Amino acid sequence: MTAYTKPSENNNRSRESLISFYKTVREFSHTLAEPLEIEDYVVQSMPDVSPTKWHLAHTSWFFETFLLSKALSDYKSPNPQYAFLFNSYYVQAGERHLRPKRGLISRPTVEETYSYRNHVDESMIQFMENSDEKTWTEYAPVIEIGIHHEQQHQELIVTDIKHVLSENPLNPEYIHKDITNAPKEAGELKWVDFDGGLFNIGNDGSGFGYDNEFPNHKIYLNPFKLGSRLITNGEYMEFMKAGGYETPEIWLSEGWATVETQGWSAPLYWEKRHGGWMHFTLTGLREVEPSEPVTHVSYFEADAYARWAGSRLPTEAEWEVAASNIEIEGNFVDTMNFHPVTMKNNGNDLKQMYGDVWEWTQSSYSAYPGYKTPPGALGEYNGKFMCNQMVLRGGSCATSKSHIRKTYRNFFPANARWQFMGIRLAKDGG
Repeated sequence: MTAYTKPSENNNRSRESLISFYKTVREFSHTLAEPLEIEDYVVQSMPDVSPTKWHLAHTSWFFETFLLSKALSDYKSPNPQYAFLFNSYYVQAGERHLRPKRGLISRPTVEETYSYRNHVDESMIQFMENSDEKTWTEYAPVIEIGIHHEQQHQELIVTDIKHVLSENPLNPEYIHKDITNAPKEAGELKWVDFDGGLFNIGNDGSGFGYDNEFPNHKIYLNPFKLGSRLITNGEYMEFMKAGGYETPEIWLSEGWATVETQGWSAPLYWEKRHGGWMHFTLTGLREVEPSEPVTHVSYFEADAYARWAGSRLPTEAEWEVAASNIEIEGNFVDTMNFHPVTMKNNGNDLKQMYGDVWEWTQSSYSAYPGYKTPPGALGEYNGKFMCNQMVLRGGSCATSKSHIRKTYRNFFPANARWQFMGIRLAKDGG
């Protein structure tokens, strides 16, 4: 999760366009919460998961803290203590409530949280519509980052509530959806060749980007190959049947230690029933479909699978270079449908590069050459997390289309599994 670029590097949205974008994204957070019962809003099933109510409040706190309280001399928060409750990790923004205890906060109520959102929205729209050009120019980049920040939390609303509901023995649905049209054949896994050479990667400033996507820079790559599609559930089950979780030599040392201490024997949400594999989904408990991409696997599992398969994971530079000829069609996706985005492929056989699962790379999350942390509290968004994390690329089925781009660098610890994380294989070329 990441920070904003310099104003000159942001795409030049008109005021009307940015206001429309703001309203659309803010309303979509409410759409994502519509299937929930009041009791669902407050549950925190593990420290990495935040309650839906907290996400709705925190994304409002962001606009209140980084814009309204600075740009409007007469702005007043409905409750000054919200600044303590809904700050996440911005040390320079003040003291914070402990993350693992977010699920213990029953007040403010859900109704009061929505009232807080309405209060912030009214003030934001008034500001956006009436601010002078100088003030607008100064704060438009903050509005843009706030909108993209909310889109990140929309994805977290989905993945967090999935984890919350998975803890319920009743296996409740988040949404009711007909899945009978799921593909039954994944197609042959082919190897797509890419020449080596000198390439530019990173955001070139032509569109929105977080600070960790900058600066655009040159990198040399040896020839390489990428798998034409993602690894499927069926292929991962073959790994399991072959004793993948009992074979220490294919695991990184820390990964094997995690397997032993956590008792992993399958991806997150999988369980054996009546001799077959079932998994918990956003539509409840159902049979594992062999042709679908395997998901909810950690970096450790992805790396072990790649070794077992005689391959490796791609570097993030390889992934970005390979994705350069693939265009994302459309502007915004209703993620309630959980459909992969439509892609236009210009020249190779790569499939599922965007919008199915976040794809683990073998790249450690670190700064690009020339990276500088932005000043102020917003500078805490990225740089301080560049340690003990691995990069993922591509976006998932829960990522809004307007939030996906080839330079997007997502990052999580190597043992994380609750996001929609999957596997694409790579090999050295030549």
